Amino acid sequence: MTTKIPTIKQLSGQWADEFIQIRHHLHAHPELSFQEYETSKFVQHKLKEFGIPSSVLAETGVVALVHGKNPGKKVVALRADMDALPILEENEITYKSTNKGVMHACGHDVHTTCLLGAAKLLKHFENEWEGTVKLIFQPGEEKDPGGASLMIKDGALENPKPAAIIGLHVTPEMEVGRLGFRSGIAMASADEIYITIKGRGGHAASPHLTTDIILVASHIVVALQQIISRNNDPFSPSVLSICAFNGGYTTNVIPSEVKLMGTFRAMDEGWRFKAHELIKKKVNAIAEGMGATAEISIPVGYPCLINDKRATVLAQSFAEDFIGKEKVDTINMRMGAEDFSFYSQKIPACFYRLGVGNPSKGITSGVHTPLFNIDEKAIETGMGSMAFLAMQMLKEI
Repeated sequence: MTTKIPTIKQLSGQWADEFIQIRHHLHAHPELSFQEYETSKFVQHKLKEFGIPSSVLAETGVVALVHGKNPGKKVVALRADMDALPILEENEITYKSTNKGVMHACGHDVHTTCLLGAAKLLKHFENEWEGTVKLIFQPGEEKDPGGASLMIKDGALENPKPAAIIGLHVTPEMEVGRLGFRSGIAMASADEIYITIKGRGGHAASPHLTTDIILVASHIVVALQQIISRNNDPFSPSVLSICAFNGGYTTNVIPSEVKLMGTFRAMDEGWRFKAHELIKKKVNAIAEGMGATAEISIPVGYPCLINDKRATVLAQSFAEDFIGKEKVDTINMRMGAEDFSFYSQKIPACFYRLGVGNPSKGITSGVHTPLFNIDEKAIETGMGSMAFLAMQMLKEI
């Protein structure tokens, strides 16, 4: 076991209050996807304060390099996202969102704080490790096309190119002080579905003179469920949910247009695109067969998040060294999506989970809810683990 472990733990604990205050600032000043201008400036300012120069990509993204000894030897990247959600916060806390209707309900304020903490730790120990750590603070994880895709397009994975990338995500159902890892496919792809059904409207008392598109749309909603149940391998998780059915405005008029919206998720990229074609074929066939027309759009969203087996096995073993094997879990796949997946499609990646829940303190609300919060003891675990994993990964990857 390396002698750096107690020192990193000690400093993470000593600096915890500083980074809790950073998290409070970020939480109180959330910004929506691709609008993270002040957050970006704050991150740049903090990095400069730590003696780490930075540059801007994708308008609000921030990239920086921390050099150890022999900086050209190898590069590992650490990533955090910075955007918030359009949710009205209901927590009664001193650092409650001051931007009404916008909230860090997915913990990106925590992710950014942990990466800033890791940056300071890496800088502090710069003479005790070899290689370079690339810090990636990205915008727009919550909104298509995903800030990760824009950061990659602008060169975040080049000059220098990392041998691997590591990211973390808060997990309220996991108790504070724990970390979770999974090799292979860890999160689903996510594609949005937009369907517009059109036909002749008219009086509800004379349905024979109309194209009853409420009925057409209803048949489509039911039939789409068979896409997965009768075409997909039952051992490959997949979800198709129609979440909005909008049409009509009174009791006695059959409308001329209905709009459906939903999401399709998969764990297999081949099946994913086959399903897109099956959805389109099914929708068009039903609409045509019932005398209506259909317009369907399935914008390609985030791909599957694939954790590189070797990188993840290494990271999990390093995490066990850092906080103890009894505090590190092997976790299940999740049908949620994350644009970290774009990085995972390009270079070896490890996306792990940071426990932030504490039932004894009533901290149990899930992400994307107005009462989401964390046990802030998680911040020292997050910043310390990110720094330690990066240092150790540079030796092995």
